[in-house]
Amino acid sequence: MQHEIERKYLECERMGIFLVLMMAGGFMGSYTYLLRGGVFCNAQTSNILLFGLALGEGNWGRAAYLLIPISAYLAGSVGSEILPVYVRKAEILRWDTLLLLIEMLVLIFLGLLPERAPVQISQVAINFICSMQYNTFRQAQGIPMATTFCTNHLRQTGIYIAKWIRKKDPKAPRRTLRHAEMIGMFVAGAFIGTLCCRLFSGRAIWGAALLIGFAFFDLLRADLTKEKGKLYQKPAGH
Repeated sequence: MQHEIERKYLECERMGIFLVLMMAGGFMGSYTYLLRGGVFCNAQTSNILLFGLALGEGNWGRAAYLLIPISAYLAGSVGSEILPVYVRKAEILRWDTLLLLIEMLVLIFLGLLPERAPVQISQVAINFICSMQYNTFRQAQGIPMATTFCTNHLRQTGIYIAKWIRKKDPKAPRRTLRHAEMIGMFVAGAFIGTLCCRLFSGRAIWGAALLIGFAFFDLLRADLTKEKGKLYQKPAGH
């Protein structure tokens, strides 16, 4: 099984990478909620809902303000579709690797901001990088995954439990476990993030940078060694 994984999947598709990124996602969610305005920047469902509510209430200023994080998330999606084309042509590093370096540098910068800095700086920056991460890391060893929020993992866990019970699907136990692991890592990231926020305040975000750093150096090693001849290859799902 291990040999099959090594042969079939790129390093950026490994389950271990996704688990680390999911933990970082939970960490960033706790950070923005506790220290940066009481919001979750990992996804945009709540902001779009609030945008609609603001329009319905005629609160045009609030609606305009909510377009900022929504636009940042949209820009992250657009960027993560366009930039990989140029990175792939250069054949120096994979886009996935470069993205994690960008994320790490952004989080280090956010940790250097003074506590009096506007919370919107952190919110928009994390909106942007979470969008790029979500759009870039799509499948872990053939299983569609998200690395910044849990809703789909909860849904997929329920689906595969049902398939396990009703149809005795041989893939169901493994996939149920995989999605449950992702939820667990998100919760673990939020738990650790909460403790770090209490201890280190704004610099707590460096904990998420450290997690992403582990994934970055693993992908960098693969790009420079065993996958040097595969820099042109797209991960599954792209």
